[in-house]
Amino acid sequence: MSEPQRPPKELRRSGREVWNAILQHLDLDRHEVQLLLEACRTADRLDALAADITERGTVLSDGHLHPSLKEAREQQIVLTRLVASLRLPEDLKRPDARRPQRRGAARGVYQIVRGEAS
Repeated sequence: MSEPQRPPKELRRSGREVWNAILQHLDLDRHEVQLLLEACRTADRLDALAADITERGTVLSDGHLHPSLKEAREQQIVLTRLVASLRLPEDLKRPDARRPQRRGAARGVYQIVRGEAS
């Protein structure tokens, strides 16, 4: 295993922690490093959104929900898909941990098909 890459300077605390935790235990291909970078950026974005929600509350003075709540939910979905695409082993710290089999890109959502039964 080679020396892990340093986290990019743009990353904040959560992003750096995710970067270091993963690259400390795995050698990633170039495209996987890009996925990891996006996951780290997303983790940092979630921290910023959480701070904004904490500061301003979940309901704004006009009675509407804070728009950062919706954006945080969207970013959580993005983070989940990025991490799933990295195929991380269940326990990164186990030396014999194996990454799950490649199955292609993250899958989209399934749609309910409505119609009459034949």
